[in-house]
Amino acid sequence: MLKRRKGSLFIISAPSGAGKTTLCKKIVTTVDSLVPSVSFTTRKPRGGEVNDLDYTFIGEEEFREMIAGGDFVEWAEVHGNLYGTSRDRLEGLMDSGLDVILDIDTQGARQIRKLYGDGVFIFILPPSIEILRRRLEKRRSNSREDMARRLGAAIDEIKEYNNYDYVIINDVLKDSVRLLEAIIIAERHKTERTDKSIIEKILA
Repeated sequence: MLKRRKGSLFIISAPSGAGKTTLCKKIVTTVDSLVPSVSFTTRKPRGGEVNDLDYTFIGEEEFREMIAGGDFVEWAEVHGNLYGTSRDRLEGLMDSGLDVILDIDTQGARQIRKLYGDGVFIFILPPSIEILRRRLEKRRSNSREDMARRLGAAIDEIKEYNNYDYVIINDVLKDSVRLLEAIIIAERHKTERTDKSIIEKILA
């Protein structure tokens, strides 16, 4: 009986408004055996968001109890809200042989890199800061103060692009999806990710 391959981890980061969440939602519908890691957050749901599908929405007290219990592989405070990735959820998905796409900010990515050095780190850029501004303006949930804070943070986040394995400039969504799909498929076929038992079966 062939041993089940442990899934790979694809980490996606971007400044707020660059479109990484839309891109991540789209890619899991086009690539087989790729699933999202649903993060915990203290942020209030935006219109149309579903609990345990987009995020698991919890209170700050519960979140901090999970921090104390070591339940997160990474957590960060972003724009005044707490976000974290569950250790049990992530490991459970990967142990089942599924590849996991993780939509997190640059703070979380730095923590993940220490634990999952073999992860694939992908940075999503907007075509320009002006386009990023327009995208943020379309979010009615963002106040002027919040938008100004996000634009300021975006500059610092973009400077971290060279800490990632790949960069995608998200101008046309369908093109960005195709590029991300190509990266994932290529990474799956790297020599070090090849299931050695399959090679042994071929040679037997």
